[in-house]
Amino acid sequence: MKDLVCPSPRTGLRPPSQVMRLHRMGASFPTRLSFLRVLTRRLAAEGARLRRPVWNIGAEGFGHAVYTIALGGHDYSLVAVSTHLPDEMRTDRVIATAWDTAYVLYDGVPDSGEIARICAAAPQQEAARYTERDLVLSRANKSVRLFSHVIERLREGRQPDEALVNEVGYLMRTTAVYGNGKFGIADRGLIAGRPGIEGPFAAEMLTVWLIRSFTHDLVEHLGGTALDPALKRHLGIGNSTGLGMAPFLVSHPVLLNNWMQARETALARVRALPTLGREDRTRLTTLCDRVAAHLDEWQVPAPDHQARIDLIRAEWPAIRGFVEELPQDSPVDALIRRSEAFSVDTQELCVALALEPFGDIVDDLAVGMTDPLAPPVNGFDDAQSLRTAIETHFDWVLRLDFEETAQQRRFWYVSEEKLEPRLGDRFDDPGADRESPLDIARRVQALWHALDGVTDLRAFRAARPEHELALARVACLAAHPYAEIRDNLIAESCLPIDMLRCKLAFFGATKFDPKSDRWTRITLAQGAPLPEDLGTARADDWWLAGLGA
Repeated sequence: MKDLVCPSPRTGLRPPSQVMRLHRMGASFPTRLSFLRVLTRRLAAEGARLRRPVWNIGAEGFGHAVYTIALGGHDYSLVAVSTHLPDEMRTDRVIATAWDTAYVLYDGVPDSGEIARICAAAPQQEAARYTERDLVLSRANKSVRLFSHVIERLREGRQPDEALVNEVGYLMRTTAVYGNGKFGIADRGLIAGRPGIEGPFAAEMLTVWLIRSFTHDLVEHLGGTALDPALKRHLGIGNSTGLGMAPFLVSHPVLLNNWMQARETALARVRALPTLGREDRTRLTTLCDRVAAHLDEWQVPAPDHQARIDLIRAEWPAIRGFVEELPQDSPVDALIRRSEAFSVDTQELCVALALEPFGDIVDDLAVGMTDPLAPPVNGFDDAQSLRTAIETHFDWVLRLDFEETAQQRRFWYVSEEKLEPRLGDRFDDPGADRESPLDIARRVQALWHALDGVTDLRAFRAARPEHELALARVACLAAHPYAEIRDNLIAESCLPIDMLRCKLAFFGATKFDPKSDRWTRITLAQGAPLPEDLGTARADDWWLAGLGA
């Protein structure tokens, strides 16, 4: 692939009407454009080296440590604080007030005064005060069973049980990774233009990767010996994510468009490859085997979600067989077309597979996945052009019947107690009069009806300001085709878990483990390079990497 010229897409991008449906978004897998992959690729390209200038952790595992790494010409430091957490206070719920560990990603290298400040503040999380040098705030709890097992085995001079390492997959799981000015930490605008962390959620992903290193070091410190590198790579960082993440995809439509369009453009590029050499064909086959191993490792308690995994497993041998015998002409396009005969989960897994070997023609798209301050989208000259835009870009909302109870069952709101998004039943729960404006489909349909007979759009807008949000969404979608989820988000059938999985896959998450239709556990950075791997091929070859990789 060294001399490959980037082909122009000739198959066309998959249309938003196909891609932007919840059931397909909820089948997303990480790709080489996922933010954690972009981060490790950048760290490796810069020859980054992780230092640990402070290790003040006692025999019981409590204290603090500092990790420092240079990226894009700036130093960043993770200050990690480990404290005793009584069992009765252990919970992953957002209402928790104490955690096993707390973290701050600091802008620069903190001196002793700053370290002391952070060590006092971080365990209090949102109850404390922070400065603009504090870029990311996080906390994590131990996976007690695996954490204790690893330490016990290491003290015995043995390595942890591989089956248990795979079953859990992480030593700690975060319950929040806060950025962008929350609780007084640095606003995103202060660092948005910095090389290395200018990409979406780059500072947060750097924090997660550094936390992972701390968890490895902590168990080795307590166990008195080193973990096997293969086991260590397989120990990522867990995360519990709920409804708080879902509205982001609605409130950031241009960003959503840029993520989706980058992935779809990448897919169109590889589908346009007229032929593949032997090396690329072998690589795809090898990756198919890696996928099969990943599917074997992926087990979840929820029967409905396990059934989806089992179906991919059952379908995957046929995909692998087809990859072994790819046609000479347009082979990647043939793979994607062949996958359409299988489940949506398998289709989207094939999309991720198809991108993986072709970084030379895909990776440059990562730079377009941010949402810089762009020129405002064009407005509408008259009411008819606005109605036509709705009929063209929001045609699906006109087919919905909001007189049906099922189409307006849900309402989104923000909890007064924790200022977190929640989902209520419009006909059973109080608070619908204060619902958050995620009912885009209903609003756009109402706008379309209200425009009937309107001749003066300016006068209409002045008299009916309640339609301004819908009008803005129509204008946005006309300019950004992947900006809108093409489903009714207040319908009884809406599953927020689909929104969560889509966003988490762009982060780079794997091993999705839904606990309901409103929250899930995941694993981040499983298989990711260790600090010592950054100078090797492992730095950018860890897509769905299994325990033996």
